[in-house]
Amino acid sequence: MSGEYDLDSGPDPATFAAGAAEPDIDERADDPVYAVGVGPGNQEYLTPRGERAIREADVVVGFTTVVEFVEDLTDADLLTCGYKDEAEALEAFGERVAAGESGTAVAMGDPNHSGYQFVGKVQDAVEQSSTSPDSQARQDAVERADSDTPVRVIPGISSLQLAASRARTPMEDTEFVTLHKSGDLEADMDRLATAATVDERHLLVLPRPYDRMPGDIAAFLLEEGADPDLEALVLEKLTHDEEEIHRFTLAELSEHAGGSGREDTPFSDLVVLAVRQPV
Repeated sequence: MSGEYDLDSGPDPATFAAGAAEPDIDERADDPVYAVGVGPGNQEYLTPRGERAIREADVVVGFTTVVEFVEDLTDADLLTCGYKDEAEALEAFGERVAAGESGTAVAMGDPNHSGYQFVGKVQDAVEQSSTSPDSQARQDAVERADSDTPVRVIPGISSLQLAASRARTPMEDTEFVTLHKSGDLEADMDRLATAATVDERHLLVLPRPYDRMPGDIAAFLLEEGADPDLEALVLEKLTHDEEEIHRFTLAELSEHAGGSGREDTPFSDLVVLAVRQPV
């Protein structure tokens, strides 16, 4: 994948990240870049292995709202960003890694649940910096024998796991769908509808702020024939002091559908939707 991509037309960074399995343990480089899942934001749910990767890094990159949860754990230089300057931050991160510094990228929760687009972007930035001669640092990296720097995922505790615990929806009986990504969501929404109406499985959904929030998902499921009396839980800010569980029927939750801005929904962007089938 090149550094240029359009999430509506491809290539999707998530596909790039999932393109091949990681090497066997005896083939792994000694100094990989780590992509760490920091958990739901409460440091008690950050794994010791993830904490060590953050603590030992020379440079850490991630969205500002994620880095803020772990900034007190490390003396690393922090490259923070939002969606608008994400590409610039990752390019700077790649250059630092290419120059020989140890790097860790941080993502909310567990990258394996909802972060593969970010993992793909990190991997692309690292590979581009290691092979492009556009700067002296990059040229130096090419000349080093270990310039092929791999990206290793360190999984974290996901809000999905916490939501499954709170809602008592065993994962083996549950359909998980993440809408928390850029690009087209039609296939994901179809999978939700099938799971709710045909397979009659519990649902765990990561909504997308703010155009596919819990109310919008409930309205869609009703249109597809889901039972309006299904129990719907909106689990907000899990593990934080402000944690709340909002309880609705699917029909009641659908009353909050509509809009695409923060002001159009009563819920924050830190939510998981659980829809329970009768047991």
